Amino acid sequence: MTRVGVVDYGAGNLVSIAQALEAVGAEVLVAARGHALRGIDGLIVPGVGAARPAMNRLRRRGLLDPILAWLADDRPYLGICLGLQLLFEGSDEDGAVTFGSLPGRSVELVGAPRLPHIGWNQVERRRPHPLFNGIADGADFYFVHSYVGTPPESERALVVAETEYGVRFPSVVARGRTTGVQFHPERSGRDGLRLLANFVASLAPAARDLRPMATAAAAGGIA
Repeated sequence: MTRVGVVDYGAGNLVSIAQALEAVGAEVLVAARGHALRGIDGLIVPGVGAARPAMNRLRRRGLLDPILAWLADDRPYLGICLGLQLLFEGSDEDGAVTFGSLPGRSVELVGAPRLPHIGWNQVERRRPHPLFNGIADGADFYFVHSYVGTPPESERALVVAETEYGVRFPSVVARGRTTGVQFHPERSGRDGLRLLANFVASLAPAARDLRPMATAAAAGGIA
């Protein structure tokens, strides 16, 4: 069975995420410490709240270095909501320095009719991506956020899909096997489950990269 690690750093709807992943056939490992992430096939970083507290908790729990090593090796990663925003270089919300795996910053959703942006909204694709296999373009997903991870114009190819809420903003980003969604698939009904199922399907044995992670092993993290 495909094994998915879900990072527990004190924020995020972990029960719903775990249940949704189990419903689509994954074995779920909820990990509150870096060493607990050994032997996984894919990594999910969920989350709600602000970037700086999240980064501090990840660091205290020994999760930050293993996550950075995982991303550096381009292993399968799915960031949900704050887990997407952390992929960028920093956050305007509180000045936090974040993962830096993608160029750009998390910025306030300026021009929105009301913040936070809460509720169902359409996700309109700019380019195809396996996460959306079997999902109609413009399908509705559930959002709860005030900030958005935004690449510079020179890196707009990172944007897989956009959503409009007063202004258009990136709602899905991807590079290699690093992906992030601003919405909550675990709260998005059938299409959310399909998206998670697509992520799990991408981790099948033929799709895995089983190279050792020297950087993670040195950090005492994922192996």
